Amino acid sequence: MPISRRALFGFVAAAAGGCSTGDDLPELRLATGLTGGPYGELGDRLAGELRRDGLRVRVLPTAASVQNLAMMADGRADVGFALADSADDAVRVRRRPVSALARMYMNYVHLVVASGAPIFGIGDLAGRVVSVGVEGSGTSVTAARVLAAAALGHAPRTVRLELDDSIEALRDGRIEAFFWSGGVPTPALAAARGVRLLPLEELVPVLRRKYGLVYEHATVPAGAYAATRAVPTVGTPSYLMCRTSLPADAAYTVTETLFRARDRLRAPSAPGGRLDPRYAIGTGAVPLHAGAVRYYRSVYG
Repeated sequence: MPISRRALFGFVAAAAGGCSTGDDLPELRLATGLTGGPYGELGDRLAGELRRDGLRVRVLPTAASVQNLAMMADGRADVGFALADSADDAVRVRRRPVSALARMYMNYVHLVVASGAPIFGIGDLAGRVVSVGVEGSGTSVTAARVLAAAALGHAPRTVRLELDDSIEALRDGRIEAFFWSGGVPTPALAAARGVRLLPLEELVPVLRRKYGLVYEHATVPAGAYAATRAVPTVGTPSYLMCRTSLPADAAYTVTETLFRARDRLRAPSAPGGRLDPRYAIGTGAVPLHAGAVRYYRSVYG
C-alpha cells in the first residue's frame, strides 16, 4: 500500500530542514549495522519494502546499536535497530529522545571458544584475550555487562573485533574467546568449524537484578550449530527504534510496512521472528512512538 498523502505531507514538513532529497518524496534515513551483518541485511530488505511503498530511503551502515541510538538522538538518522539493553540505557540513563516502533526478535548472547580449548565456563576467561565486539555495537555493551556480572578475579584482556574478524582471530589463536549477540542461527557462526558455545544462564539473575527485564533466560537449541547439546544463555531482544520527533504518520507507515512485509523481511527464526504484534509491543521502559501505538491499536481494534 503506497504511503498516504497525509503521511507524506507530515514527513515532508519535518524533513524541510535538510532531510529532503529535493524530490517530491522525503528521505528516510535508516541506521542499520555492519555491511553484510544481520542488521545490515535486515535493514536492506526493510529499505526495499519502504521504497516499494513510495518512500525514499537512505541506508546508513553503522557499528549498530549504540551508534544507531546516538544518531537518532541527535537527528542524523530517523529509524534504526538496537538491542534492548542499549535502548533501555539510552532512554532511562542517558535520557535520549528515542522511541520504539517494535520489539522484533530475540538475540542470544554467544560466548564462543575453540572446541578444543580448556575453557568450560566464563570463569575460565580470567586473564585471557577476549573480543567483545566493535565500539558502538550492542554486543560490546552486553559483553561488558556479562563480564562484570561474572566478577572474574583477573579481568580478561579485551579487544574489539567484528564477528568475521573474531572468528578468524579465534582460529589463528590471536584471541581465546569472543562475544556475539545475534539471532540463532547466525550464518557466519553456523559456517564456522571447530567452535563451541559456553553456557551463561547463571548470570541472568545477576543481570536482571542490576538492569531489569531487558535480559531473559534463553537457550540456543540443540543442532543450531555444530554442538549437539542445547546451550542455556542470556537473551535480549532487538528493537526497531526511531527518533522521538519522527512524525506520527511516518512512524505508522514504517511500522505498518514492517508487519505487512514480515515474510519477505526474513527476520531470524527466533521467538518473535515473524514479528507478531503482541510480541512487538513489549518494549519495557522504552516507550512506543505514538505512530506505532496507532498502528497496534488498528490491529487490535
